[in-house]
Amino acid sequence: MYKKEKSETLKNNVRYLIKSRGETQLSLCNSSGLTRTTIYNLLEGRVINVQQSTIRKISDFFGVSYKEIENVDFEEREIIESNISLEGNMNPAAVPIIKESLLIQSLDKRIGELATISPLTYYFGVACNLIGVLLENEISGANESGDLLIVKKGLSNTDKEKLMYNRATKKLFISGDCLLESEEICIVGEVIEERFNG
Repeated sequence: MYKKEKSETLKNNVRYLIKSRGETQLSLCNSSGLTRTTIYNLLEGRVINVQQSTIRKISDFFGVSYKEIENVDFEEREIIESNISLEGNMNPAAVPIIKESLLIQSLDKRIGELATISPLTYYFGVACNLIGVLLENEISGANESGDLLIVKKGLSNTDKEKLMYNRATKKLFISGDCLLESEEICIVGEVIEERFNG
């Protein structure tokens, strides 16, 4: 039953996203690299166990959370957000993409400056001070080279996972622990969304 509910939510979200974002099944196929048969079978409810790689390609195409696309009703959430939010029907946030090798020297720059000198992606949701970190090395057990992490830059007191940089090893890592910034550890920010490479 659980798998069936997830596939139903996924199907409804894909239908809603195609319609609300002004896309078509064909544009989704062409841009994501998925076949028309795959999308047709998904939308017709003929598949219960959708491959994770397919879900990633769809969520990346629409710029939505890979973790939420099977579990959250996007149409319902967007209706609520547009009705109760002071901003109403908001535009997506432009997010500058920074390569891992340029990250540390970019942290002291403002988002506006980064947005003029970096490639952009978009984040659909309520957030500010976002950067995209394009991984060039794997983060052990978490992410691979080529993955894009959407990060809310700076310190936060939430218990969400944070992207951190170890100055001694010159490597990024993700931790849910409340580590403090120090000579050795630099806190990049809270990981809002992960977009997987292919």
